[in-house]
Order: sequence, then C-alpha cells, then structure tokens
Amino acid sequence: MHSRRPALLALPGLAVLLVGFLVPSLAMLFAPPGVAPGDIVTRLGQMLTDPFDLRIIGRTVGLGLLVTVICIVLGFPIAYLLARSTSRWSGVLLALAIFPLLLSNVVRTFGWLVLLGSNGAIGQALTGLGLTDRAPQLLYTELAIVLGLTQLFLPLAIISCYSAVAQIDAGLDDAARGLGAGRTRTFWSIVVPLSLPGIVVAATLVFAGSVTAYTTPYLLGGSSQRMLSTQLFSYSSVTIDWAGASATALIMTVLVFAVSGLSSLVARKGATS
Repeated sequence: MHSRRPALLALPGLAVLLVGFLVPSLAMLFAPPGVAPGDIVTRLGQMLTDPFDLRIIGRTVGLGLLVTVICIVLGFPIAYLLARSTSRWSGVLLALAIFPLLLSNVVRTFGWLVLLGSNGAIGQALTGLGLTDRAPQLLYTELAIVLGLTQLFLPLAIISCYSAVAQIDAGLDDAARGLGAGRTRTFWSIVVPLSLPGIVVAATLVFAGSVTAYTTPYLLGGSSQRMLSTQLFSYSSVTIDWAGASATALIMTVLVFAVSGLSSLVARKGATS
C-alpha cells in the first residue's frame, strides 16, 4: 500500500496534464475542425516540397540553432562565474541575470523595436558618427530576430547552466590546479564535462523556445522574415487553413521532439564517457 502512494498522489496532476494538454494538442495536430486526417497528410507533403515553406522551415531551424549556440556560449561562462563567486553580491548578480524572465516578452521585444527602428537609437548613433548617410534597415531582418530571441532566452540558459555548475564540488577545481592544470584546462577538462547535462538541458529549452516563439519573430521579423510560429498564426487566423495550421504544428512538434531526443542521447553519452 505504501508503495502505491506516490502513484496515487501523481494521478491528479497526470489527469490535468492529459485533459488540459495532451487532448487539445492531439486534436490540434490530427483533428482540426472540418479537416480529414488525409488532408493534413496531403498538406504536409505540399509544405515539405514547396520552396516557400522549405525556406520558412530552414529559417526556423537555422535561427533556432544560432540562438541556441549564442545563448550557451554567453550563458555558460556567466553561470560559471556566478556559481564560483564568493562575493556577497553573487546572489544579487544572479537575480539581475534572471530578472528579465519576470518581464513580459512583449515588453522586452518592444525595446528592440525602439533600438532597431529606422529612427531608433542604433540608426541615429551610426548616422551621428558619420559611419553611414542613411540609417540601416535593421528591423524586420533575421539579425533582429536573433537579437530578440537571444535576449529572450539567455536568462533561461544562465539559470539552467548555473544549477549544473553549482552542483559540482569546487574542490575538484582546486585539486586539478594542484596537480598542475591551469584554469583553462580545468575549465574544459573538469567543469564542462561535469556540467554537460545542464548544458544539454539549457540548449534544449532554448532551441524549443526559439522554434516555437511567436511574439518576438512577429514583431521583429514582420511578414518578410516568417518563421513556423508566425506561419501557423497566419494559417489559423488569417487564411483559415486548418490543414496547413495542423501540418505546421506537426512540423514544429517533430522538430522539438527530435532535438529533445538528440539532447538526451548526448547527455547519456556524456555521462557514460
């Protein structure tokens, strides 16, 4: 009886997850209103062979990978320094690093609209310095999307990596340096391998968030730099193409699950090596 108690305690949460998430998701993917499953398969085939849709898929995957790399490269060193810091201000610095997570995505993205617009701070600075006669078109470009998504998910990468580094005994660093290893070798040979599970989790969360984000790509990319999320919105709310919406959602779901599976494989190999 005692062994069944954890399972019984999990039943309410599983029921909410099943009814509130799984059932609507399956209905959205395979049974949208007025669409037969065969229509979804046909629409999916069309998307996977149409150059326009393939460019959107490629842009989504490419920008998602780029944002993931940038967030890990920037976030892991910050997380390492915060986890190893002995300053009394380390907690405050950590709070400042993850504070953007408390703000709305719309608010953070709107800041980039102000900076990247034709009359924005960056354009005025470039023209004021005489570097260009006309403010460059930075808004509604892939660069704008990358900047917005990086700002959006960098705090998430920092907190994920921080939790991994904080679990590593700092004495291992001292032991490696005592055996003659420098700080750089200690970092790459000790800290990074032991932090790999946290890095993989951070990369998975950032990629999944970048691929499925809507507000930031919509505001910073506009209609000229569409991603799967904005295309999904267009199908479901503008053209009312439910088969196209379901096919797009299916592609996004497969991408996220594929990357999650690959990340789990990398984490397992890193743990056994």
